[in-house]
Amino acid sequence: MVSPKACGYINIASIILCKEAGNEKPRNTGAMRKLDVKIANAVHVSPARETFGGLYALSNLDQTLPLEVGIVFAFNGEGRGRCSASIETIRESLAKALVQFYPFAGRLVMGIDGRMAVRCTGEGVPFVEATSEDDIAALGDISTINPTMLRKLVKDSDGAPTILEVPLLSVQVTTFKCGGIVIGIVMNHVLVDGKALADFIAWWSDLAQAKPPSVLPFLDRSVLRPRQPPRIDLPHHEYALRDRQPGLMVDPKTKPLVYRSFCFKPHALIQLKKAAKISTQNGSSVVPTTFEIISALVWISRTKALGIGPHETTKLLTAVDSRPKFDPPLPSGYFGNGIALSCAECSAGELTRKPFSFAVQTVREALASVTESYIRSAIDHIELNRVLVDCEGNSCCISKWSRVPFYKMDFGFGRPFQVAPAMVPDNVIFVASKSRESDDLVVFLGLTSNAMDVFSKLIQHELTLKSKF
Repeated sequence: MVSPKACGYINIASIILCKEAGNEKPRNTGAMRKLDVKIANAVHVSPARETFGGLYALSNLDQTLPLEVGIVFAFNGEGRGRCSASIETIRESLAKALVQFYPFAGRLVMGIDGRMAVRCTGEGVPFVEATSEDDIAALGDISTINPTMLRKLVKDSDGAPTILEVPLLSVQVTTFKCGGIVIGIVMNHVLVDGKALADFIAWWSDLAQAKPPSVLPFLDRSVLRPRQPPRIDLPHHEYALRDRQPGLMVDPKTKPLVYRSFCFKPHALIQLKKAAKISTQNGSSVVPTTFEIISALVWISRTKALGIGPHETTKLLTAVDSRPKFDPPLPSGYFGNGIALSCAECSAGELTRKPFSFAVQTVREALASVTESYIRSAIDHIELNRVLVDCEGNSCCISKWSRVPFYKMDFGFGRPFQVAPAMVPDNVIFVASKSRESDDLVVFLGLTSNAMDVFSKLIQHELTLKSKF
């Protein structure tokens, strides 16, 4: 369970390593790379004109995700050296975008009923202008997840006492002497999910190019309101009561996490799929999806690395976009958290001792269970029980970024050549594309140092073993 009294992320360790799955030789991690970034200006960007000024209600799905997520977008730029006009364009178009997406310019508050909402004050979005005397090539491969370096490229809220003090959106634009540009964005997950953030960035980048935005935001979150009366039709083990005591929660002050990323190449995934075909009742077999394969392998390896007892329950929660699950689907441009969480669970003994196909099948069945009925039941469960996502200890969450259209963003100086997380919340795993031109997928996660060493060896062993099939 993630407490609202935490920002959802922890301090980072100094040892960072990235390996290619199926290859014991470490990639160039960039752990020793140094990046000199200087803050040149810091302001708040408010909507370009007056907007709604009251309380903006959030849905029940929003209430369960008190996390802060940072993303960096690396652009080669125009290759003509630093360009102040680019920053001006980004800032002015942000102000225009905030007219439609005005909740970003407000502040998160807690009501007397214990529910969070947005007070639409129009105070604006923190906007930082920074410079680096390095070329953008100094970043290297940012998919190797070097948080020490990448967090210089975002305006995070390290030290915020509660999620309420974390800005709903913050932006940092860092220009490099070669003309390269990095846009670092930090979102408060209480307000939006990845899909909603991508819609906003698409609108913002269209405005930067003086193009008509393609999708209007749909801000009315009452489409996800509880039923009257609320009713819980299904079990919801993806949530935990707010007052539950921490289980295996690691104290970041005494045991900081090590972050690593693992690159899965297409040929390795093909072999894994062959090794994990799922048999159906009629005797045929089903080839699992790439995401199901990765999820199952990471779940098994993490469970082993943490030394979870064979009789203890382990859970893998998966963020599923609920927008297309409804009939009719949620309105195009739905602005908010449209994700529901599937819950794959079993004993650690079953997960680690049964064939790989068992884990894949368990993940697959959990994903298939996320229907409109399941989501409506989850919304009502939150209404009646005031719960949070159960994402600690024996549980972890996995989120697929590879289909979020981050690589389509263009502010007028080309699309990003790489997009990567600048911070990974505790017990959360991201799966993302390695770069714009690559079919490789990268898994990002954090564990304590000892657990990460075990996890790394297990991933390599499992991939080597299954690649023989």
